[in-house]
Amino acid sequence: MAKVKYYYDPDTLSYRKIEKRTSEKYKQAFLVVSGFFLIAFLGFIGFSQFLLTPKERSQKRELENLKLHYELLSKRMEESSQILNELQTRDNNIYRTYFEATPIAEEQRKAGFGGVNRYKHLDGFENSNMIKNATKELDVLSKQMVVQSKSLDEIVALAKEKEKMLASIPAIQPLKNEDLKRMASGFGMRLHPILKSWRMHNGMDFTAPTGTPIYASGNGKVIRAARSASFGNVVYIEHGYGY
Repeated sequence: MAKVKYYYDPDTLSYRKIEKRTSEKYKQAFLVVSGFFLIAFLGFIGFSQFLLTPKERSQKRELENLKLHYELLSKRMEESSQILNELQTRDNNIYRTYFEATPIAEEQRKAGFGGVNRYKHLDGFENSNMIKNATKELDVLSKQMVVQSKSLDEIVALAKEKEKMLASIPAIQPLKNEDLKRMASGFGMRLHPILKSWRMHNGMDFTAPTGTPIYASGNGKVIRAARSASFGNVVYIEHGYGY
């Protein structure tokens, strides 16, 4: 409420009310109306920030869904990376050690991701950093999986070769136990039965009745079957791998 002002009239010896001029009334009314419109405008601007169009609401929901899917994808990539790291550790420290293969260096597993900015085409977007980080993580993971896949192929080949070698080593008895009379001589230094001097014996001698069937003590190829003046009937088998 506007404050009423008075002045003292010496002619009437009384206080008289000061009447406002018409111009001042218009000025005051203009200021009130202008203030009202200013407040209304500012209120509309503030309220419009929270009032979204259907299209904007749809885009906002879509963006929230994309961020949620990104978080889930990022978590799955992290879990896959942990599993892959464990497999890489086993590959180097167990599989390759057992098969006497050279371990794969860390630089080789992560090669090809330095220097050139291969993700420059992803710049300029609202979430460029998020997109670039996710793309790089996926590329690194894919590269490591390719290297590990090739390593496992190599391990499988080594395992098959190892299995073949173990099956070829002459490690079993060449005749049945029921046919064996005794083991005449073992591997190592022995007194030669004819020369009567200590010599290296590079084999094992088994005693059995004449005509006893004999068996190859490992996978191999018969390269000779003949009669020897020293040993009688002999069969030579090439087992490979130095045997």
